[in-house]
Amino acid sequence: MITWQEDQLQALQDIQSEQQFFQAILALSQDIGFEHCAYGVRIPLPISNPKTLMFNNYPTNWQARYQANNYLAIDPTVHHAMHSLEPILWTDDLFLPAIEMWEEARSFGLCYGWAQSIRDFNGSIGMLTLARSNEAITQQELDTILFKMTWLTQATHLGMSRCLSEKLIPEISVKLSNRETTVLRWTADGKTANEISHILKITERTVNFHINNVMLKLNATNKTSAAIKAAMLGML
Repeated sequence: MITWQEDQLQALQDIQSEQQFFQAILALSQDIGFEHCAYGVRIPLPISNPKTLMFNNYPTNWQARYQANNYLAIDPTVHHAMHSLEPILWTDDLFLPAIEMWEEARSFGLCYGWAQSIRDFNGSIGMLTLARSNEAITQQELDTILFKMTWLTQATHLGMSRCLSEKLIPEISVKLSNRETTVLRWTADGKTANEISHILKITERTVNFHINNVMLKLNATNKTSAAIKAAMLGML
């Protein structure tokens, strides 16, 4: 017998466009009782200004207000997502630090919601939010559909990452050799080329050769930048 998850995976696995993938996730979220769905992802690079992308079917005017008021910077659900993988329900207490935002969201029909974040080995942080305008989310409902909500969170992040990663972080497809990885690990630990040459029993020229190769592959301006990029992308 085909399970619910297997049935949905068959419908999602061949989608290559992030917009089409989000529309498929939206349809699934509506099937389990939520009229609105939102997915946001924070890409780890550049470190000084990480990219954040958002996909949702919220009312257009609310999207404009959210952006104009920079609500992303004070959104309690986003703050929670940065520090915890635990799912969270929208409550008055949760939004107390951003009460104006909360009141405005409800005026657009965004009254009841649930969100969960997820992280991957590339350092990206995603968050799926399911929301609706009426009917509070009860514990009984959560007990019934929580596994579907959690599965949707994982499926959304994996699928959207597949569609977006190489477009946003070209370096993600880079392959480092074993020797390049070893040299870069020692570089990340603060070792000089001379010190690494003694540790690995190779010439300093060879160490610098590997470091330069990594810098070219990762489009990094120096070895420190290369080490940071590699670490953030889970290569080390």
